[in-house]
Amino acid sequence: MHSFDAQVDYYTKYINERENYEMAGIYADEGISGTNVRKREQFRKMIEDCQAGKIDLVITKSISRFARNTQDCLQYSRMLKNMGIGIVFEKENINTLDSTGELLFTILSSLAQDESRNISENCKWGIRTKFKNGEMHLNTYKFLGYDKDEEGKLIINKEQAKTVERIYKEFIWGRNPQEIAKELEDEGVPGCCGQTKWYTTTVIGILKNEKHMGDALLQKTYTIDFLTKKQVKNNGEITQVYVKDSHKGIIDRQTWEAVQEEFERREKFMKEHGLTKYVYGAECNPFTSRVFCGECGHSYTKHSWKSRGVEQWQCKNHRTDGRLTCRNAFVDCSDLEKGFVVAFNKIITDKVNVAKWEKMRTDGTPLQRIRAEQMIGIAAEGEIKNFVPELAQLVTISVTVHEARAFEFEFMDGSKIKV
Repeated sequence: MHSFDAQVDYYTKYINERENYEMAGIYADEGISGTNVRKREQFRKMIEDCQAGKIDLVITKSISRFARNTQDCLQYSRMLKNMGIGIVFEKENINTLDSTGELLFTILSSLAQDESRNISENCKWGIRTKFKNGEMHLNTYKFLGYDKDEEGKLIINKEQAKTVERIYKEFIWGRNPQEIAKELEDEGVPGCCGQTKWYTTTVIGILKNEKHMGDALLQKTYTIDFLTKKQVKNNGEITQVYVKDSHKGIIDRQTWEAVQEEFERREKFMKEHGLTKYVYGAECNPFTSRVFCGECGHSYTKHSWKSRGVEQWQCKNHRTDGRLTCRNAFVDCSDLEKGFVVAFNKIITDKVNVAKWEKMRTDGTPLQRIRAEQMIGIAAEGEIKNFVPELAQLVTISVTVHEARAFEFEFMDGSKIKV
């Protein structure tokens, strides 16, 4: 890039000073790698102008400036040659219209590709050496919550950090990633690149990124081909380096570890109950994907008959191919909600549970500590008289149906209450 302007000036004068030459244009991709033509817009424009008959001769500094990919180099040079358009490589003193230069040109273009491979290998070696020494090599433009200082170290971006903190807080209080993403988008909250479009996967990525607690797992991806620049996820093919306390975290370690525990709990929950997804959030019923049959173990689903004013839950295994396969009872929505109120009031008024939460708050896992803190705070509000969907959403892990009005509630602290 340092010689870019000088090259433009040189070739402008070079062509304009020759009476038999007429300038067709300067085609230059400033600072763009020559390993493939996909991102080289000016190169592609030059080829189009050749095909349109606007160019008779192409002059370039060297083969490596034209292309470092042997296949592209030979493909385009021969395509132009068949159109009667020559390429002059000044450094190598080759004109592709001369048949004597064909062999030398093929050899030199291969060397140019090998040079590119060597540069790529040297860059990889340098980056991986830095990784082993615990030095960061990150693109903060796609990394919410941080910028880089003059020395290349991560520093917290205070405005973006507020969004990161909000995402973690809302998730740990029962909001789902899809719901969080929609709310951020509706409010026009900017992401790491300033965009206001939010995706569920983006929120999940933020919740699982160890860098938000101050650690760094390096070499998560790697480049498999120096020509295509294709990057893939590192599944152990390349050595990864984990650096603890590599920079100042936005999220405290306990909260981050609790979030990972919650993700693991949900994965385990889905496998145990044969669910394909974990449905939760304010947009759905708080008991969706949480009610299970005490007879056959299948999940219960909610059905509504608005014309009759009936809302019931029934076992998915109730009938199979028209045959009755599970005899467990249907459950009225109102009975399930009343059952929750009874179970919840029982759990918060039991002194044994309060003592258990106090112990969990000091000796439990990160998730147990947070859940115990939440239960203590919720219990301090006292008993409830009516069903509160948001509360049921947060504290209920599962409901086992034994009969039409006989349930067993499992709460987020691990307690089980039969009502």
